[in-house]
Amino acid sequence: MTKPSISRMPNPADFVPEVADVSAALFRATGNHSVPRTTINLIHLRAGQIVNNTYLTILNTGFLRKAGETEERITAVASWQDAPYFTAAERAALALLEATLQPTPHGRERVSDELYAEVAEHYDQKAMATLTIAIGQINFFIALAVIGKPQPVTSLTAQQWD
Repeated sequence: MTKPSISRMPNPADFVPEVADVSAALFRATGNHSVPRTTINLIHLRAGQIVNNTYLTILNTGFLRKAGETEERITAVASWQDAPYFTAAERAALALLEATLQPTPHGRERVSDELYAEVAEHYDQKAMATLTIAIGQINFFIALAVIGKPQPVTSLTAQQWD
C-alpha cells in the first residue's frame, strides 16, 4: 500500500533552480576533507533530531549507513553526551551544533569562548571554517525541510559524494 505524500510544498528547485547550485556548492565546500564526512553527517542527523524533522533524520541516517556506520553509533546520536561511541572531536562538533541550534539562557552566548576553544583543540582553522559551513548548510536545509515537509526518502543517499 502506497502512503500519500506528506509534503506541503513541491520541490523548491522546480521553481527556483538556483537552489540546486547552492546545495551543490555547500556539499563541495564541506567535502574538502578537513572534517570527515561522517562527522558532518552525525551533526546533520543531530540537527534533524533537534528540529524533529523526519526527512532530515532519515536522509542523514541513510548517509551514515552508506558510510558503514554502526547502528549503535547512529542510534546513539540522540544521546551522544553519555554514549561511548563518539570520539572527542565528534563530541566537540556535536556540542557546537547543539549550541548553535538551541536557545541559551538570557544574556549568554550560544557558542561560548570555552566551547570554541574546546572545538579548536580538535580542528585546525580550515576544519573550523568547514565545520561552521556544515552547520550553516544544515540550517539552510532545515528551513526547506520544516517548511516544505518533504516526503522522507532514502534514495538520495546514493547522490552524496566526498
